[in-house]
Amino acid sequence: MKNVLAIILGGGQGSRLYPLTKTRAKPAVPVAGKYRLIDIPVSNCINSGIEKIYILTQFNSASLNRHVNQAYRPASYSDGFVEILAAQQTPDSPEWFQGTADAVRRYAWLLESWDVSEYLILSGDQLYSMDYEKFVKHHRDTGADITLSVLPVDQKKATAFGLLKTDENGRIVKFLEKPKGEALEEMRVDTTKLGLSSEEAKFSPFIASMGIYVFNKKAMMKLLADNPDHTDFGKEIIPNAINSLNVQAYLFSDYWEDIGTIESFYQANLDLTRHPNAAFSFYETKKPIYTRARYLPPSKVHDCKIKDSIIGEGCILDQATVNNSVVGIRMHIDANCIIEDTLLMGCDFYQPQEDRAADLENDRVPMGIGANTVIRHAIIDKNAHIGKNVQIINKDRIQDVNREDQGYCICNGIVVVVKNAVIPDNTII
Repeated sequence: MKNVLAIILGGGQGSRLYPLTKTRAKPAVPVAGKYRLIDIPVSNCINSGIEKIYILTQFNSASLNRHVNQAYRPASYSDGFVEILAAQQTPDSPEWFQGTADAVRRYAWLLESWDVSEYLILSGDQLYSMDYEKFVKHHRDTGADITLSVLPVDQKKATAFGLLKTDENGRIVKFLEKPKGEALEEMRVDTTKLGLSSEEAKFSPFIASMGIYVFNKKAMMKLLADNPDHTDFGKEIIPNAINSLNVQAYLFSDYWEDIGTIESFYQANLDLTRHPNAAFSFYETKKPIYTRARYLPPSKVHDCKIKDSIIGEGCILDQATVNNSVVGIRMHIDANCIIEDTLLMGCDFYQPQEDRAADLENDRVPMGIGANTVIRHAIIDKNAHIGKNVQIINKDRIQDVNREDQGYCICNGIVVVVKNAVIPDNTII
């Protein structure tokens, strides 16, 4: 895989993940208590023997830059690297990135300088484990110019993806980005040809692009140069390449989740708590997920009831009940709290004990979860200060509301407490 260069796309503003993306890029959103979303594609690359990795980013990139610089430092004797390429304005390109293809085009001068044969284009906001070596091998074996990783999906998910049709040799003959109505119905296919049972095929009659591509070097550079007004791979570059190039499909049959909304992000995290049937595992010894080493102490759990949950490092839990939840690093949970169906992202630092004591003495809310608090069906972003006797339960069953001035939003019925928020004692949400 020395001849493959990986390009991870950092995505746009991440408006569907707001307020989690208010101060951070989508790939920097924390996941599973200690990781960040960018760790997934980077780890997949490392596990697949791909060591040249660029990450293209544009929005709120400070925390992403810091994480990547602290987490991935290849040895000095290796030619591997993980580097951020931020959007920049130049005399020739005075505007910011206009789309996925435009982002790659702006750095074509750098990408083309590498002596590689293929570019692997990845997304920075997906949860999955994939052996890219098999993907690239399929691309080479079929003599493809472009190969798309695909999977079968149901009608509910289909409208959110690029859909395609293939011939008997796996060559893509039609591609539509996020079709709806009649256009969607026209993209139905018999997915038993992909190996699905008749029952599975009835449930998932569409073939969706995962937004993961392999391009031959010459093919990509020519497509970008010949079509300067084409700014997006899914909407323009790939549909227009189908008639002139060999564009192949590669079936991916394992777990994959596109974490594009608050609802999908919340559910993907809670799915990790299932035992032994978690859809995605961070416990694969042969395919580890890497992240920043923090050297935190073990978590301290005193007289707690914990069921089907993940507890990050460096936490202190005192007489708490935690069910079907993820507790992030450095989390402090005081006595008699109930945490259910909730993602606690944790804290970036410890609050000194003397500061906690001073907060309590002066009727201020210290960092963490105060005593006798109940939290259900929620996401608590980092460094939250949640007081005593608080109830975060979406009492009025609201579906969507923005109350950032009060420290929270509600998205699809999920309460999201924003980063650094202070929720006073006795608050009921």
